Amino acid sequence: MADELTKFQAEVAELQTKLKRWAQEYYENDAPSVEDAVYDLAYNRLEALETQYPSLKLADSITQQVGARIKNDLPKVPHPVPMLSLGDVFSVNELTEWMTTTAHIIGEQLVYNAELKIDGLAISLQYENGQLIQASTRGNGNTGEDVTANVLQIENIPVQLKEPVTIEVRGEIYMPKAAFAQLNGQREKDGLVTFANPRNAAAGSLRQLDASITKARQLAGFMYHVVDAQETLGVTQQAMLLTRLAALGLPVNTSNQVISDIDELEGYIEKYTQNRDQLAYGIDGIVLKVNELALRQTLGSTVKIPKWAIAYKFPAEEKLTLVQDIIWTVGRTGVVTPTAIMDPVQLAGTTVSKASLHNPEYLLNKDIRIGDTVTLHKAGDIIPEVGQVQLNSRPKTAAKPYQIPTKCPACGETLVHLDDEVALRCINPFCPAQIQEKLIHFASRQAMNIDGLGPKIIQQLLDQHLIHTVADLYKLTADELLTLEKFGEKATQNLLTAIEDSKQNSLELLLFGLGIRTVGAKAAQQIAAHFENLDHIMQATPQDIADIPGLGMVIGDNLTQYFQDKHVVALIQALKRLGVNDQYIAPTRELNENFENKKIVLTGKLTMFSRNEAMTWLERHGAKISSSVSKNTDILIAGEAAGSKLAKAEELGVTVWSETEFRDTMNEE
Repeated sequence: MADELTKFQAEVAELQTKLKRWAQEYYENDAPSVEDAVYDLAYNRLEALETQYPSLKLADSITQQVGARIKNDLPKVPHPVPMLSLGDVFSVNELTEWMTTTAHIIGEQLVYNAELKIDGLAISLQYENGQLIQASTRGNGNTGEDVTANVLQIENIPVQLKEPVTIEVRGEIYMPKAAFAQLNGQREKDGLVTFANPRNAAAGSLRQLDASITKARQLAGFMYHVVDAQETLGVTQQAMLLTRLAALGLPVNTSNQVISDIDELEGYIEKYTQNRDQLAYGIDGIVLKVNELALRQTLGSTVKIPKWAIAYKFPAEEKLTLVQDIIWTVGRTGVVTPTAIMDPVQLAGTTVSKASLHNPEYLLNKDIRIGDTVTLHKAGDIIPEVGQVQLNSRPKTAAKPYQIPTKCPACGETLVHLDDEVALRCINPFCPAQIQEKLIHFASRQAMNIDGLGPKIIQQLLDQHLIHTVADLYKLTADELLTLEKFGEKATQNLLTAIEDSKQNSLELLLFGLGIRTVGAKAAQQIAAHFENLDHIMQATPQDIADIPGLGMVIGDNLTQYFQDKHVVALIQALKRLGVNDQYIAPTRELNENFENKKIVLTGKLTMFSRNEAMTWLERHGAKISSSVSKNTDILIAGEAAGSKLAKAEELGVTVWSETEFRDTMNEE
């Protein structure tokens, strides 16, 4: 059992890092680097490992977090009829099973309408007497953002319908491929970061605060749904609805097809799997809907998805390319990761020339060698991933298997596998690559939050030998900072002030900033609150740490081993001498009778707060946060995409609040 735990520990840590980064990109930065399918695959794998090995579940695991937030700058719009997502399937067999299930529920053979799944952003258009009065995004399904001013800039969205009807129309806003290529080409010329795909570009363009930017981005739309269509438009079938929408002057994708059997469906899927590249817009699958609108009420919906529709996702697009080199990079914790450098190819609208090979085991199992021709695809149309080696194309120069390096590419120290991990590590505490990554982490917003101290500044400080450890940050002088490129007196004073202010941070931020393996932000907060000062933490045994609810021996072992290192002890002593606070500063408690001593569980993705903000507020007002639902749970706060916890709460009769109810109750204090 111990060997298995050790084997999976590195995988869990890697999954946590990726998932948290992806969640921040999607929910806070509005710039996701992976599609939902990629996120879901990693999330499900992590959840499975945590279920099988509970000691690997960290207190701040992404599986225990929520974090979506609506962009504060755009007005919020409630959706009286929720804008639901679609359930996904990835094979024709799964699609057939879904068709069989729906037919069984209804008790008869059904007819479906197949439509292209446009790769864009869901939109709601409110028309009153034929006049467009409001446009809003899906948001969390219950609350979206008002983007009326921006939608008015989209040429194919009519301001006035051809008939004076009052309806809510729903559809997709997308960026045509030609507009996407033009936009990315201009951004590249301007030295700006390019968009990963047309969907991200459409989402970012629609949510601009300046409508003129949206207009310049050349967005377009396709409409496919009307709330209460039978009552408002008198139509009885989905195919009829699309025809009616077109007659009203709304943009409709005409590639839909009425499907009555699996052969017709397979033909439709095959047609657009082969021809998707020839379309002027991006699609990522097929949507299958029960054609008869009256049957939808019988089939119903869950809190997340309708049961009368399903999305079939296309397999990832593949291209052949040549592996020119394999390079290795060193991360903050010493993990050395291989990356394949390849001939550039066009995939999902962008040029791809490199892909992570994750770890030595992955590289060797796939038997990838320099000079090999390999298949390359984008997982979820975003993350480049190497598929199969084309052995029949392997050149004589690649006759021998690739040799995994034994020395660190940054410092030359011997690389090791710790505790049978698949990861390869450099354990040299003076490795320059690790030092740089540790400094970046220490100064980050979630850690010591030193405003203005980003990667480029840290690189300059290292290049000029002004810093070597995090303690050296607190020794910097104005004269030294003024030697940096493009650093004037104002920037110098601002950075010195930010560094000085960080000395007063509570202990948990310092503890997290030190970058100890498996000790995330939440675990650091729990440890700091339990021991109250750094000396007590350094004197703790692994069991002392493991006894804290929600933590375990993995964290206990890593923490105590970290503080036994003589270099770490010297670093802590230096930080103390320099005036960095080593005491836990408890947040001021403001008891609220609605929450005092209540056991509360958060699930799903919140939009009005980050998970940490919600938890901090609840704890400050006397609540006890739990990670799992039981008969002792008082309240479950359910955000977007709430899953098994919501189902269990309903089964146990636990009080369930929406995020809006939570917010309203907060405001009662």
